[in-house]
Amino acid sequence: MNHFETIYPFSAIVGQEQMKKALIFNAINPGIGGVLIRGEKGTAKSTASRALVRLLPERCVVDGCRFGCDPADTKRMCRECREKGPAPESKTVPMRVVELPISATEDKVVGSLDISHALKSGEKKFEPGILAEANRNILYVDEVNLLNDHIVDVLLDAAAMGMNFIEREGVSYSHPSAFILIGTMNPEEGELRPQLLDRFGLCVDIEGIHDVETRIEVIKRRQAYETSPEVFIPLWEPQEQELRGRILTAKELLPRVNVPDDILRMIAQVCIDMAVDGHRADITMMKTAATIAAWNNRTDVSEEDVREAANLVLSHRMRRKPFSDQQMDKQKMEQSIQNSKKEQQSPKQKNEQHDHPHSKETPIPDSSTTTASAEGSPFRLDQQRLALPQRMDAVRREKTGKRSTTESRDGRYVASRIPETLTADIALDATIRAAAPYQNGRTGNLAIKIELSELREKVRERKTGNTILFVVDASGSMGAEQRMTAVKGAILSLLIDAYQKRDRVGLVVFRGAGAELLLPPTSSVELARKYMQTLPVGGKTPLAHGLLKGFEVLQREQVIRRNTIPRLILISDGKANVGMGSRSPLEDAKEVASHIRDANIPSLVIDSEQNFLSFGLARTLCDELGGRYIRLDELESGQLAGFVKGIGM
Repeated sequence: MNHFETIYPFSAIVGQEQMKKALIFNAINPGIGGVLIRGEKGTAKSTASRALVRLLPERCVVDGCRFGCDPADTKRMCRECREKGPAPESKTVPMRVVELPISATEDKVVGSLDISHALKSGEKKFEPGILAEANRNILYVDEVNLLNDHIVDVLLDAAAMGMNFIEREGVSYSHPSAFILIGTMNPEEGELRPQLLDRFGLCVDIEGIHDVETRIEVIKRRQAYETSPEVFIPLWEPQEQELRGRILTAKELLPRVNVPDDILRMIAQVCIDMAVDGHRADITMMKTAATIAAWNNRTDVSEEDVREAANLVLSHRMRRKPFSDQQMDKQKMEQSIQNSKKEQQSPKQKNEQHDHPHSKETPIPDSSTTTASAEGSPFRLDQQRLALPQRMDAVRREKTGKRSTTESRDGRYVASRIPETLTADIALDATIRAAAPYQNGRTGNLAIKIELSELREKVRERKTGNTILFVVDASGSMGAEQRMTAVKGAILSLLIDAYQKRDRVGLVVFRGAGAELLLPPTSSVELARKYMQTLPVGGKTPLAHGLLKGFEVLQREQVIRRNTIPRLILISDGKANVGMGSRSPLEDAKEVASHIRDANIPSLVIDSEQNFLSFGLARTLCDELGGRYIRLDELESGQLAGFVKGIGM
């Protein structure tokens, strides 16, 4: 059996009905815009995405076309196929799942200049990338949240337009790139920016099955598949064939589905009431509701179709404050639907409201949430007090504070330069321009003769992110007079800022006899908040251990992510009473602090000591760190808009 024949059957997947429906709806109507599947590991996200392709019909393509153009769709043909005339030769091929690896560079995704052809013939030729291969197929992106933002931008632009436009390295080219986009991610490993989330048509949040009998069935089916796939797969072929037939019927019925005005009004009202930005949600909900009707073999969209579509379309689009519940308020959605029905049933009252438009203003939807007092309430931060001295930023960040040049090959190609050593990341367009004036006097078999001195390498640019590590004192002294509640409020406020800027955050806690990395650096601040909620308090204060652990974590992070800017935020009263050797605990802490300063790591010290009994130990430690000092009560006093502007984040 080949790889296609050994794919786990879609119909054999246990549970996860909403995920399976979202995938099927995109198969029926690719115009929905793809689906993002969010969930914990081991919940059949990848299995279902790969299994979908076996349910899809074969497609007719122009014979020999690099992009798999549809011979019946002349508007979306590539240049080469249009030149072949109105009836080019064709063949049928099965649909495929094209996978986009996390390590993919922009060259591999969008395509680039064919270097080999250019050197041999002296002519420009476009070398297709993954977006070309994905045309009229399924593009599957596992762990989409771990891709570089500029790769995701390119990907979603192509998905929205159905075309890939290339303007790079002297190449100007465009080709069709219409595909079913499926992205999967584990939210604990990081999040997508809201702007990127909105570009996915549907979103499904899934979790592991908690019913014992159902989990047993998962085990049995997987074991049977792995033991003998050639026996297991044919057993599910009748169910697979039934799904194929139903999908084909729905695709044929979809153009005849009618969406009446009252349904459109209901969709628009739901989007307004659920505090959705923009109009993409309205359009996607209409398409999804029509697809659901076709799936159920109906030509009219019903209220129930809108309700089901809303669950898939709105959950990732609603405006919300950081750390609020990501699940949709179904009760609020139901109320919106009922209100829309009542308005439709009362045209007279509705006309009266139109006659007096200012008599009753539409209330602005409230998507705010309340932070539990046990965590400490978030507050605005005094930006000026939080400003860190410029060290690394002055060298590594551009004036915008958002991008910097990078030595890796995963950034955007923005310029070229003469390399100091031999490099594999050659800027071919710049190299050819450097060699062009000297071609008349050179001989050889190649169309272009290039000397080593004419080689140019690419200068790439990528977004520079921060790694913010909270080093938190959780000793017994912090528990007095609910100081830890205030500390949690400060941490939450800083996490909100990290959320807005998509920084990576980590959490080191020290108490008792040592320090612990409670949360390794992650871009999921939701996960950081969960760990912060259960922050333990009690025991002695091993301050030096906490600083050392934080130093080690940031050093390791710099090795792994060379473009990150480390930030250390220490929250403590500075009353160290556990040392690392024969010296006093405070001296040990000051020595570690000096190493952090020498490593050029910017730091911020938030002193949690009470005013009426101040020893000034945290300030002394801050001097050793060479960082910024602020008292906890001063932190809360700031009333400037925004968060942590001066900290360089």
